[in-house]
Amino acid sequence: MAIASISLSLSSPSPSSSSSSSSSNLTFRRSSLLPALDSISLSLSSKSFSSLSLPSSNTLHFPSHISRHLSLLALSGGGDGITGGNSGGGGGGDGRESGGGGESKNKKEVLMLLAEAGRSLESLPADLAAAIQQGRIPVDIVKRYLELEESPFFRWLLQFRGFKERLLADDLFLAKVAMECGVGVFTKTAAEYERRRENFFNELEIVFADVVMAVIADFMLVYLPAPTVALRPPLAVNAGPVAKFFHGCPDNAFQIPLGGASYSLIQRIGAIVRNGTKLFVVGTTASLVGTAITNIAINAKKVVDKSAADDVENVPILSTSVAYGIYMAVSSNLRYQIVGGIIEQRMLEPMLHNHKLMLSAFCFAVRTGNTFLGSLL
Repeated sequence: MAIASISLSLSSPSPSSSSSSSSSNLTFRRSSLLPALDSISLSLSSKSFSSLSLPSSNTLHFPSHISRHLSLLALSGGGDGITGGNSGGGGGGDGRESGGGGESKNKKEVLMLLAEAGRSLESLPADLAAAIQQGRIPVDIVKRYLELEESPFFRWLLQFRGFKERLLADDLFLAKVAMECGVGVFTKTAAEYERRRENFFNELEIVFADVVMAVIADFMLVYLPAPTVALRPPLAVNAGPVAKFFHGCPDNAFQIPLGGASYSLIQRIGAIVRNGTKLFVVGTTASLVGTAITNIAINAKKVVDKSAADDVENVPILSTSVAYGIYMAVSSNLRYQIVGGIIEQRMLEPMLHNHKLMLSAFCFAVRTGNTFLGSLL
């Protein structure tokens, strides 16, 4: 549809400014949505300008006071239209102003932060830069990234998407991993000692294998259900419906949506199912390896010491491993999702956000209690 003219209504200028003879250039940029523009009519309260023909060069000469008004109008509009001088057509042309003011606000705040820090989008990882361009990342997350990047260790760790998504969502993520693994080593060693008593040091290699497998399981129990900032790349076009569904699920079923994400109830249930499946595989595999090493050590001891043949029996590998996998998929999965998504992120973090030491102490107490509860189940 051809548009014959555009009418712009501006406030009435003062007499002194209206009589000014100075002029400045304004450039009119035709948008693809406006095919043919024959003239522009400008109305200033009681005064009006006659229709002006648009020259082929697309340049119109206006008095300076009108130019200033039009420049401000163009900047506030943010889209294709009239722009001042040779500025190249103002910001906000990504189309998010009308339907996603929050997303556009995120982008502007992040760009201001990067400018203050002397950084550019190109200096950030591609997945993070793309999320910023889409307006999905609030300024606090980018500020956290810049702070983490100051440490050589964290800079190296941020190269891995899984760690990056978790560290941006929770700057205490590594501290929680250390807490969980530390508590796991202590409790598992205590349990092995309680079970073996006087044979504890004689079966130290078996104890070591069990403790290592427990630490691996504890790490995965913290890593998989941890809340994340969604930076994952889009799926392939030919991805199946199941893959598409789980791709949109959060990593923690109870987490606060971060990075512009939003989750339905079905997607949150899907997070429990997906993490449960992963933890079943992790638990079964860890138990398989640990039980196999234990049996190998027992059989080697029987060969060396014939008297120990009747004292120590082999552990059933398959049934023990599957039972442990089910335990991790159901009990551990739900407990750690609740700890990470509800107790820590929704309760402790808002209350103790500015008191990291106290927050760490409460997280340690909660995770120790959770480990103790798991030992009773």
